[in-house]
Amino acid sequence: MAHAHDHDYPTPEESETRERSAFVDRYPFAARITRLCFGVAFTALGIGALFGVVQALHRTGVFRGLISSGQYYSVLTGHGVLLALFFTIFFLGGIFTWGVARSLGQRLWSPRFSLVWFGFMLVGALMTTVAILGGLVGEIPFEADVLYTFYAPLQAHPIFYIGLALFIVGTWLAGADWFRSYFTWRADNPDARIPLQTFMVLTTMLMWYIATLGVAVETIFFLIPWSLGIIGTVDPLLTRTLFWFFGHPVVYFWLMPAYFVWYTILPKLAGGRLFSDALARVVFVLFLILSTPVGFHHQYMDPGVPEGFKFVAMTNTMFLLLPSFLTAFTVVASIEHGARQRGGEGYLGWLKALPWGRPAFAGCALAGVMFAAGGFSGIINAGMNINYLIHNTLWVPGHFHLTVGTASALTFMAISYWLYPQVTGKRLQFRGIAQLQPYVWFGGMLLMSNAMHRAGLAGVPRRTAEPEYEQVVYDGVVGGVAEMRLQIAIGGTLLFLGALMFLTVMLGTWLAERGRGRLGVSSALPPALSGPEESPRVLDDVRLWVGIAVVLVVIAYGVPIATMVGDGALTPGAPPVPVGALLPL
Repeated sequence: MAHAHDHDYPTPEESETRERSAFVDRYPFAARITRLCFGVAFTALGIGALFGVVQALHRTGVFRGLISSGQYYSVLTGHGVLLALFFTIFFLGGIFTWGVARSLGQRLWSPRFSLVWFGFMLVGALMTTVAILGGLVGEIPFEADVLYTFYAPLQAHPIFYIGLALFIVGTWLAGADWFRSYFTWRADNPDARIPLQTFMVLTTMLMWYIATLGVAVETIFFLIPWSLGIIGTVDPLLTRTLFWFFGHPVVYFWLMPAYFVWYTILPKLAGGRLFSDALARVVFVLFLILSTPVGFHHQYMDPGVPEGFKFVAMTNTMFLLLPSFLTAFTVVASIEHGARQRGGEGYLGWLKALPWGRPAFAGCALAGVMFAAGGFSGIINAGMNINYLIHNTLWVPGHFHLTVGTASALTFMAISYWLYPQVTGKRLQFRGIAQLQPYVWFGGMLLMSNAMHRAGLAGVPRRTAEPEYEQVVYDGVVGGVAEMRLQIAIGGTLLFLGALMFLTVMLGTWLAERGRGRLGVSSALPPALSGPEESPRVLDDVRLWVGIAVVLVVIAYGVPIATMVGDGALTPGAPPVPVGALLPL
């Protein structure tokens, strides 16, 4: 039902013609940090996308002239690390800085500290990338072809692990920066509800602090000393467990910025308002509580993990479907409200009233559609008995290309068309390319992910450079392996084209003159239909939710890790190596 005050705020079109964005003028340093983070994120996207298309063409046998099969694993490592870690998390650093400054209405508390955390992340990312490139360039005495899942027994050069450690420390400092801004705001607003965007940032970072404890212990206490020769061996089961303690929550660290966009910005782009502020807060609380104690569902095939704890992980994973379902309901209700404000009618006819020609809206909406498909394939990954059928097959990358590769990546690219002009004060360039780009990416992912899922059902393995499979039709699988490989190659090429189109628009906008041509967009966001005043204040009690999250983590991981330690996982396999005998960095 329409409300009398639904049009008291400007529509996206009205905002675009009435005012140039004031964000870059009101919060200049927050805009600068956001630009810096976006610059690194987009650079990582370009390199990672190049690695992706090379990998797709080589693995499918369509074109194998760029790299050798030995170099393939360095390319695969680079594709995963640059896109799944650096592109996503640098973008998160930018949009969270924007969201905290905008929603709290205040400048960053210490510009120097903001530069420090950005510097840590940048130096760490550069060190890790150099180590990966060492596997491709013979003159560089580094190597890291351990894939994105960097646990033992594969070993990388120490610079790879040290870079990752610095990068993680940078993210911790970034969270401290945002919490400090919140505490400053809280001192002046002791009784106010936490603004929704800031609430989302805080709960995301609290989840991240819990989740990264595992990878921090793995990297600092095991992998770095092992790669330096200080200890002779490490326990593979323990390092796998510590990695997946972090490895599944990081999926939500990618997704929660997309949720941040879908809940707070997408309703405006649709011409409406968020359906329920309270439901948005509930979703982020559920992610905080449930994201970490699920990692054992990546280790169903590990005999060293008791079956009972695998079952606990599966149960917790199934509970994570709840925030996804709540999001589907809330976001669809929000954009339907916007469509009806724009004149949409009927049970489905309102879809035609949505602004599908606006790249920011179209990209976010298409990303949400892909995320729904990824959720269904994720249910297969989470089930213990069904997981055995698709474990380590192409089904798995088919799934996470729907989640991080589209739900997150396409949302990040799409919202940049709306946000980047705000933090640069420049109008968006090459709008025609921007309008087409989300559909190119969506089409490429349809082809590639569809073929990956079907190939996984046929038993085609992942993580291999060789396409030497029988060109036959498998029982119960439509099409042959040759057709699947071709579809993967075409889809991967379209995805690379989509990345180039996006980067062309961003580069053109960055090089444009500020304040000339069409005006920018407003960062003002309309209030929710059901605001925070209609929700219980306990939702803002983040200390309570952190306590519950820690208890669940202890239940899920306490006994298995204690058992591994009791079985000698911490016993070094060789005496320490003298410092003078360490391998040079």
